[in-house]
Amino acid sequence: MSKARRFRVPVSVLGCLMAVTVSLASAEPPAPSSSQGPSPDQAQDQPSPGQSSPDQSSDQSMETLKVNVDVVQLFFNVKDKKGGLIPSLTKDDFQLSEDGQPQTIKYFAAESDLPLTLGILIDTSASQTRVLGMEQEVGASFLNQILRDKDEAFVISFDVEVSLLQDFTNSNRLLRTALSSTKINSPPDNCSGLPGAGGGPLPCHSMPKGTLLYDGVYLAAHDVLSKEVGRKAMILLTDGEDQGSQLKLKDAVESAERSDSIVYVLLCADRGFYGGFGGYSGDRDMKKLTEETGGRVIDVGNKIDKLKDAFDQIAHELRSQYNIGYISTNRAKDGSFRKVGIRPKNTDYKTQARSGYYAVGKQD
Repeated sequence: MSKARRFRVPVSVLGCLMAVTVSLASAEPPAPSSSQGPSPDQAQDQPSPGQSSPDQSSDQSMETLKVNVDVVQLFFNVKDKKGGLIPSLTKDDFQLSEDGQPQTIKYFAAESDLPLTLGILIDTSASQTRVLGMEQEVGASFLNQILRDKDEAFVISFDVEVSLLQDFTNSNRLLRTALSSTKINSPPDNCSGLPGAGGGPLPCHSMPKGTLLYDGVYLAAHDVLSKEVGRKAMILLTDGEDQGSQLKLKDAVESAERSDSIVYVLLCADRGFYGGFGGYSGDRDMKKLTEETGGRVIDVGNKIDKLKDAFDQIAHELRSQYNIGYISTNRAKDGSFRKVGIRPKNTDYKTQARSGYYAVGKQD
């Protein structure tokens, strides 16, 4: 049986130092980190792992991106006006800018085989009672479809606590077991029996308060994905309603941006659950989280067919990415956020990419 371990994650929020306490239940010892890239000299002697055509040339191999801390690297998709993915573009089809200043594209490739590091974050709060079963089933099938030999994934659940159910692994069996082990976990309803001024119960909002969504995203990004290199993404299966996190939406967004992780949200929402509690509003915050990190929100409701289709869309996008790299003309490592614009020269196309990056040097 796995043993839960607790730790404290220091974070700066609203000008003061806080600590997020989360519970990690690891089904096996952490897999060796794949974040160590080759030395610069070795990297230049290795072929590119991506399937790059001759006109997708780069002055050095794509592996160099893993060791050159001055290189800004972004993965992105290109779509037409109807949302269809556009393949076979070259670096000459784009204009690149940082904080409004033109940049020179130094590396460019269409990436389909570069190893993928993927996190599945599943909401196990009370609002997911009617949809958890389909999330378990379809999520396991997706991982079996998407993962290739060099890919790895992990599984986190979040409710009244955040739990790492499965650390990095390529084993579909272990990942399926982790997903199958998820159970609804919500705090007891303490609203009944409270004496009011007239001797009766106090008015009480009985919606369960225990969905540490933002804390879960922070943990996945800061403590797991930030240690990895290359293509990274997390997929949230949730209704998007956070209740009780110590962190805020902006902290979740920033942690994902700092870890260079794309965030997708599959809105699995049983709207009837919110009928008497002021309505459902989780989609608004999730749209901000995904747009800032280069992903998107897909609303599936409680329909298993829509969930299957959403996972298929994500699988296609993750295997149809472009990888662009440049050395910023602003060489300061001042920790500031730099806004990056990748603009197709064809005005009928649009990019799906993270909004920028934090200019920090390599940290040990």
